[in-house]
Amino acid sequence: MTTVRTPPPPPLPVRQRAVAPAAGLSPMLSRLAAERATGVLVRECGSLYLSEGQVVHAESPATPGLDVLLTVRGALNAEGWREAIAEAGARRLVGRFLVDRGRIAKGALELCHLGALYDAAYFVLGPSSAPSRFRYGAAHWLGPVHPVPVAAVERETLRRRELLHRIWSDPATDDAPLVRIERLDEPAVAPRQAAVLGRVDGTRTAADISRALGRPAFHTLVDLRRLAAAGIVAPAPGTEVAARHEERERFDAAIPAEARAALRATSPAGAPPGPAPVTPAAMTPAPATPAPATPATPVTPVGTATARTTPTAPPAAPPAPTALPARDTPPLTLAPPDPLAPPDTPAPPDPLAHLALTSTDPDVSLLRRLRDALEAL
Repeated sequence: MTTVRTPPPPPLPVRQRAVAPAAGLSPMLSRLAAERATGVLVRECGSLYLSEGQVVHAESPATPGLDVLLTVRGALNAEGWREAIAEAGARRLVGRFLVDRGRIAKGALELCHLGALYDAAYFVLGPSSAPSRFRYGAAHWLGPVHPVPVAAVERETLRRRELLHRIWSDPATDDAPLVRIERLDEPAVAPRQAAVLGRVDGTRTAADISRALGRPAFHTLVDLRRLAAAGIVAPAPGTEVAARHEERERFDAAIPAEARAALRATSPAGAPPGPAPVTPAAMTPAPATPAPATPATPVTPVGTATARTTPTAPPAAPPAPTALPARDTPPLTLAPPDPLAPPDTPAPPDPLAHLALTSTDPDVSLLRRLRDALEAL
């Protein structure tokens, strides 16, 4: 008998799975960045414009546009903006037109553009149940100004969400019309928060107040959440929290720890540390106490911002200057932290810190000092 041995069949080919990009706030945006795509990503709350995989512009109906930030604060007159749109809008070179015609300095344009980009990206990258779509080849009429990596945009968006949650975890003040709560023991507020509080009339939302003041919307959200934590403002009666805010809370809680660590690991060297959490004591304003006859000299650690508060009575004499302690000296805690004061939570991102490393414009340092002086008013 002859035995015939049949060889085993060859193994079937197996398709190798593509390595997915690191998990971020938007997997679709991460994939577009990996393939260096150019176009516009349209989401429920706005759009992100990409060029070679980098974000070049962002816009959202919840934030003031670049034209508002430039014209309301006096950096550019409305006539100059309309001229730039009419002359260079069709060629998508509005930014270059403004700089070439001397309407605005290059450093000032980059500063305002980065502020508007990060401001709108915070809302665009919020969780949404609506489908996203990407149109390849689309370009914004502003033209190239200062591209930002996708990882930097996602990292900053995540940092802003965590900052707002630490200040006041209830997101109801972000969208609802706001009312002012009259209190007999109302604490003093900083000038920036007083300007926001003056626009609260029962009908305006945070977006309306931002447009009226010509400020980024995220800055207004920070001020409103601090005012809400102090019990000064609240949503108008009868309003409900938008469903997308509840979805955002669940979305943020579901972000894996590995993804958060990956986003933070891409931060540039020398970036400031994350904000300290707000303790429950900070949610209740400290009772007003009469000023002592001789005020004590506060001890402020190096690198810590000082809260701007209004004293109940003017001091008899200015305190004597005291040498600042070393960085390794722990701060002296004299009273519970004030939820209205911003020392424990850093201000929204400083785009000039990024420009100082990448821009060669000699006006950057001057603009930085000018910006700090204007914000101190």
